[in-house]
Amino acid sequence: HGAHVADSFGEPLDRCEAVAFAVPPAVQAELAPLAARQGKALLLEKPLGPDLAAAQSVADAVLSAGVVSQLVLTKRYHPVTEAFLDTARTREISGARSCYLHGAFLGGDFATGWRLEHGALLDLGPHLLDLLDLAVSPITGIRSTGDSRRWIELTLEHENGAVSQASLSGSVSVARALTRVELFGPEAPLTYDTAEIDHEECWPILRRTFATAVRANKPTDLDAARGLYLQRLIDQAARAAR
Repeated sequence: HGAHVADSFGEPLDRCEAVAFAVPPAVQAELAPLAARQGKALLLEKPLGPDLAAAQSVADAVLSAGVVSQLVLTKRYHPVTEAFLDTARTREISGARSCYLHGAFLGGDFATGWRLEHGALLDLGPHLLDLLDLAVSPITGIRSTGDSRRWIELTLEHENGAVSQASLSGSVSVARALTRVELFGPEAPLTYDTAEIDHEECWPILRRTFATAVRANKPTDLDAARGLYLQRLIDQAARAAR
């Protein structure tokens, strides 16, 4: 393809404006700060790192360098998700229930080392916690039970007094991945379901959003700081499950 072949990670940093990461969290946490210190914009995978300390190091490097960063929470870039969140902001929410379930950890391309070690909380948790935090109101407390490598159940307390439930598993046999959020209150329930979403529609929007942010030197709300916020919630949930 005529691509330049580099002998080290540092070499291509002299030839690019931005770096897109698609590596395990521990590798991202090691390399992203190096790229940030070279002034490169970062397209970051979730989670930022394998643990809170590693995520903090990535976020600190981004802040110190003043570079643009963006988090790949794929579903957030779909118009259906945006419409759901817009409607949710107009609702009085008393409670919510949600799930993110699939069987990818049972075998195949996504049954990778870090996912099998840490389970659904670290891999799927950022998606669901992000949606509940925005759709209901900021999360102020978490209780959890179960095993993240099999099934983990979260009870979330929100700033507006609402309570939500989140079920997470990557180790159950289902026909397709199930991602669903149901909001309840004085009005009719509001439901978000990704069953009809074509995730391929997310990528052009994600790429365009990142390119616009880099050119304008202005990050979106889905930046490394948001990733660190979500990692703090994950860390709290993991501690509560022990």
